[in-house]
Amino acid sequence: MSSITVAKVLNNNVIIAEHPQYAEVVVIGKGIGFNRKTRDRINLSSVEKMFILRSQEEQEQYKQLVPQVDEKLIEVVQEIILYIMQNSNQQLNEHIHIALTDHIAFAIRRHGQHIDIHNPFLYETKEIYPDEYNMAEFAIRRINETMDVNLPADEIGFVALHIVSAISNRHISEVKQHSLLIGDLVGLVENNLEYHVPRESLDYSRLVTHLRFVLERLRRGETVRETSSLDGLMKREYPEMYMLAWKLTKVIEQRVHMPVYPAEVSYLTIHLQRLAQKKEDEVDLGTSGGTQ
Repeated sequence: MSSITVAKVLNNNVIIAEHPQYAEVVVIGKGIGFNRKTRDRINLSSVEKMFILRSQEEQEQYKQLVPQVDEKLIEVVQEIILYIMQNSNQQLNEHIHIALTDHIAFAIRRHGQHIDIHNPFLYETKEIYPDEYNMAEFAIRRINETMDVNLPADEIGFVALHIVSAISNRHISEVKQHSLLIGDLVGLVENNLEYHVPRESLDYSRLVTHLRFVLERLRRGETVRETSSLDGLMKREYPEMYMLAWKLTKVIEQRVHMPVYPAEVSYLTIHLQRLAQKKEDEVDLGTSGGTQ
């Protein structure tokens, strides 16, 4: 019967063990660490959950984190990570074990002190990453149930970004940067148009989705086919929206430190013109409604 050897007991339910095939592994299970000592052997058949932290740095961080965290939280985070893996059908960056546990523990502590942080890009995150947002909704629901807390909806957005980071293997700071950038770009559009785009509207969804694809194309290094005839038409027919689109691409270039293909300006102009037309239509409706 294959077995593992206890290397370090982190708490009653979490141990670090030496695996015959995978070297050091983290083992989670009800009472798995109770009365265990270093070099004790445990049959693999009795192991409920196990994951590998290949990076020595990740192992050390996790060893430091676990003793500071409620044991119930360790278990529910592992349940959530398993749920994410099953629903995304993706291998996750191993850092999520540390990042998500640490984030939720801090969020619960803040919430207990009545210090809730507003998420400025909640709507952008929901629009850009709908699947990850749905998984994060499950995560917050399970955390609230298990830990007997009531974390606000803002936390769904924060957790969604951690999920995106783990699935895409991108650092959380880059994921946050893109969401924040899209929020700033939307704000720039609204200021220029003097029009608030309703967050639950199809117009908002279209705009955010288009901006997201611009950033994704840049990240992947995809080229955008030049369309000089479309560019000339947009510049001639919609000069104000064309100039606004040009400004948006310049903001993107400054923030991501990469050049934006000129063709993006033309495609963005089309979306902006649709919004401008929507604003005019609403103003006309309001005016006609007021004269009746």
